Amino acid sequence: MASLLSRLFSGLPKLNYQVWILALGRLLSQTGSGFTMFAAPIFFVNQVGLSATQVGLGIGSSAISGIIGRLLGGSFTDSQFWGRRRTLMLAAIVSAAACFVLAAANDFPIFVLGNLLIGLGLGLYWPPNEAMVADLTPPEQRNEAFAITRLCDSLGLGLGVVLAGRLIETTGSYRLLFVVDGVSFLVLLGIVYRAIAESGQFSGNHQALKGWGAALRDRRLLTYLIPNIMFTTYLVQINSTLPLYLRNFVPVTATGEGFSPVVISNLFAWHLVAAVLSQMPMVRLLNRFTHPQGLIISAVQWGIGFLLVWATGIASSGHLIWAILAVTVLGLATSAYMPSAASTTVQLAPDSLRGVYLAVNSQCWAMGYMIGPPIGGWTLDQSRTVVYSFWLGMAASVVVAIFVLQILDRMMHKTPSTQGY
Repeated sequence: MASLLSRLFSGLPKLNYQVWILALGRLLSQTGSGFTMFAAPIFFVNQVGLSATQVGLGIGSSAISGIIGRLLGGSFTDSQFWGRRRTLMLAAIVSAAACFVLAAANDFPIFVLGNLLIGLGLGLYWPPNEAMVADLTPPEQRNEAFAITRLCDSLGLGLGVVLAGRLIETTGSYRLLFVVDGVSFLVLLGIVYRAIAESGQFSGNHQALKGWGAALRDRRLLTYLIPNIMFTTYLVQINSTLPLYLRNFVPVTATGEGFSPVVISNLFAWHLVAAVLSQMPMVRLLNRFTHPQGLIISAVQWGIGFLLVWATGIASSGHLIWAILAVTVLGLATSAYMPSAASTTVQLAPDSLRGVYLAVNSQCWAMGYMIGPPIGGWTLDQSRTVVYSFWLGMAASVVVAIFVLQILDRMMHKTPSTQGY
């Protein structure tokens, strides 16, 4: 056993210890988030009584505050007063408050308030977190560093999803899931306060508006934002639309009832396991390609995954097999996409504007949440024909992403800073 563990850990990259602490903190907080990831849409539609459209709009409202949070997060991250560490702590406090609000939500306005706080917390969180990883890692290790942190994200979500399914089965209490999620953010706050030092090097003359202006004039960054918004929209569909689709639109039983919450929990757990197991091999495989070429591979996987989701609903039998295939391929697509988003942005960013550039990149998540849940929620309130056609449309949309990524690949080849994975 000792030799097996030795071989396992010897294959991991040798990173700064604070990167590992950040990864551990993310694992713990994402475990809490996994408690609510698949359960929230089911709970607020089937138990609280909101419509799927209301739930989609509520989740989508997080994008509004997310935009504000990312603007503040990017500027705070690069500022001498706030810096990376204080901004991370503020994000943890706001996120914990959001979870406790959702735990008490009984109507649409409180549900929206909770999601607005979630968006603000996430917006504040990502720029300082990813800036810290970049600060503490040399360029040749950044892809693997981001892969490790994303791996911990996926592993934490997987653990949370499995535990959530068991907790619901045992207690029937969905609200307890949100309480656990809030506590996990408080644990993250404690980890950052006790174990993380400020990593930024500040010149003292940072001007937020000039930083955002410089980022928004970078043609390569702006071109990259188009497929990046599409990818984040795809990711949001997995969390906000797919659970309710599997529950209400996949006729598993003779009466037309869909998968049970426990089966859906297990499917999402496997999706995350697939992402975890493939994360490091995928990054090392993509090291031979440029960033846009690797993202094209991810786009193809997204397209195949959405086709399999469509097949899960229309199949006459074997729904579980189709569902397993679908979430597996979507897990591979996620592991191909996630690390490259941050490392591509860091490659484009001046050191003094790293937080702002990462905040611009993170705005793609806000846009994804603004676009994805309302469209998905509205779709699930329509006829079965419209619902099934939705997944075909998602699969077809990857053609646009591939086209733009080919343009980006040519643009990056024309600049001396272009690097592969």
